[in-house]
Amino acid sequence: MHRILWLVVAVAFVVGMVVPDSPEVEECPARDPRVVAPYAVTGYWVIPRGDRCVTQRMVEAVHAIGGDTLITFGPRFAAGADPDCVVDGRPCADVPGVRQVYSYVTSEEFGRSMLRCPGLDRRIESEGRIFYRLSLAGSCDAPAHDIVIVSTDGDGVGHLMREAAAYGMTVFPGLPAATQRADKPWEPDHAHTAALNAFTARVLADYRERFAGLASFGGVYQSFELAVRARSEQDPIIELYAAQHAVVAAALPGKKIVVSPYIDARRARGFPPSLVERGLADIAATRAGMPMAIAVQDGRGTGKVPVYGVHEAEAKVVPRLVPVVGDVSNAQGYYGSTRDYIEAAARRVPDGVELWVNVEGFEPTPAAGECGRVEPPPLRGRTTKSRLDQQVMASGPHAVKVISYGWEPFFTCQARYDTPSLADDIAAGWQQPIIVNAYRKDRNGRAGVLVEGHNLRGGTLRFAPQGTGEVAVGQEWYGRGRLESAWAPYTPAGPWTSITATNAAGHSSTSGYVIR
Repeated sequence: MHRILWLVVAVAFVVGMVVPDSPEVEECPARDPRVVAPYAVTGYWVIPRGDRCVTQRMVEAVHAIGGDTLITFGPRFAAGADPDCVVDGRPCADVPGVRQVYSYVTSEEFGRSMLRCPGLDRRIESEGRIFYRLSLAGSCDAPAHDIVIVSTDGDGVGHLMREAAAYGMTVFPGLPAATQRADKPWEPDHAHTAALNAFTARVLADYRERFAGLASFGGVYQSFELAVRARSEQDPIIELYAAQHAVVAAALPGKKIVVSPYIDARRARGFPPSLVERGLADIAATRAGMPMAIAVQDGRGTGKVPVYGVHEAEAKVVPRLVPVVGDVSNAQGYYGSTRDYIEAAARRVPDGVELWVNVEGFEPTPAAGECGRVEPPPLRGRTTKSRLDQQVMASGPHAVKVISYGWEPFFTCQARYDTPSLADDIAAGWQQPIIVNAYRKDRNGRAGVLVEGHNLRGGTLRFAPQGTGEVAVGQEWYGRGRLESAWAPYTPAGPWTSITATNAAGHSSTSGYVIR
């Protein structure tokens, strides 16, 4: 995805107070450091750009709606040469003693220290492109060695790191992604793991030097995916994690490793929530003493996991999920909802680990007249602000942080030039309350309900028991911690009750939170 140049459609804001730009050759507009629409999602996957001004616009747009974290995918460390790299009239890989050639297509320019072996390690400009030829040998005098041909379209990662620093944000660049098995592409090919680790060590040493002093460098993202379920004793992906994370620990002590495993609730091919707790522990065991954030993918964008309330197990799946599991009920198509899986993950979060949730900001398939992702396949559609609110709601009170894949194209695309992007809709509706938890709680001897979430201050809580009308009750207490809390005197009746909030600013929830 890092090679696809999507149009960046930034949310427009009135320019106010600015941070002085750093002295660079390329002149870009003055930065606007304001956060004008702080939404509940605070991190996004982004695509590094070789153009610094494009990077600045993208970082500023994310920052303006409350984003403080940026994550990139690591390029694939692939077996095979890049045929476009030519030096002195010969293929770049045509050097004595080569055992294996790897290619690595990225958007970053490495520092001088990356070139360790004079004559062999080189920065090469060929056919208007920039390449690096790097030996992975432990010694420059080694008679046999593996080499990597790196091609780059500019210093996208460097631009991202420096712009994030200017806006007070954190970046987690992706680790080099492991070579995949030809027969099982969902597994790493361990025949190349030693070379991968040698290259990873070189890249991270370069990061340590290039980004020294930048508070924006928060750690790295593990780019190879796996399911967060109980793993086998000799699981190949867990083996990869353990090996590569040991390299991270040696090169970047104290930095955080972010992993984003997926869940799959489909009865035809997924797994039940009961397997998640063990899966979380298996992943955590690979952290090599480093801080780790496990950002569980909520599965709604791919259609692997539905978002529904505790009262909706027998309801039909929503229309956008029919292409994935058929026209069946939630219980027939899935083992459970996002809430069930996140609650299972939260039961026993391992030491040294933060539980994050990655809400997928897209639909399984595009609808007519809707923008979305064309490449790489499969096609995906753009979602709505109200559905994103439901995903945040389903993440519950347990997630330390809520992030989303991915900023481009799903938050920036427009069906037409005169229609809003998802980022525009967030900027317009960020003050709408989102309830992520609710439970009965007595206060000063009176029965009531406490709700937790976002943008709850003041106003009323509206209770709608099954089969009866809605009752609006004024808030009588408000508190603020990691989440906001509000309390109102009310005793729920009936099998279940839906709760919405209208805050003092007059904004109302887009969806109800249901308690039994």
